[in-house]
Amino acid sequence: MEKFIGNHMIYTYENGWEYEIYIKNENTIDYRIHSGMVAGRWVRDQKVDIVKLTEGVYKVSWTEPTGTDVSLNFMPDEKRMHGIIFFPKWVHEHPEITVCYQNDHLDLMHESREKYETYPKYVVPEFADITFIKNVGANNEEVIAQAPYEGMTDDIRAGKLI
Repeated sequence: MEKFIGNHMIYTYENGWEYEIYIKNENTIDYRIHSGMVAGRWVRDQKVDIVKLTEGVYKVSWTEPTGTDVSLNFMPDEKRMHGIIFFPKWVHEHPEITVCYQNDHLDLMHESREKYETYPKYVVPEFADITFIKNVGANNEEVIAQAPYEGMTDDIRAGKLI
């Protein structure tokens, strides 16, 4: 796990959605969403389950306060990832509610989860290419420290941001 913990990655799903994740420690991630259905969303200190499936293959899984379930399989050495996201019906129909810094709006996420329908879930299974990977060490609070902006992933790849 020591090779995986501390990785800061940007990946682009085959459907074009671009995401960024920081494996903060053995049970926590931070992430930003740069394009796709919930572009502009960002989250810090999301509790997750991380396991090493085999040499060079890691699974990161969690349930968000929105009720969205996520399971990502990373293969950093091959610069590939496969993810499956189970969006509740309400997130698919009202994605704009989740486009925020979630940590400041947990009550709204819980209220929306109770107010709107959950089923049927909108399931998105996709492969992705990892377009950036750098180990920045564990528990680095500077990695995901601001809202996503247009061109941010290019700035990260160019070394202008952590």
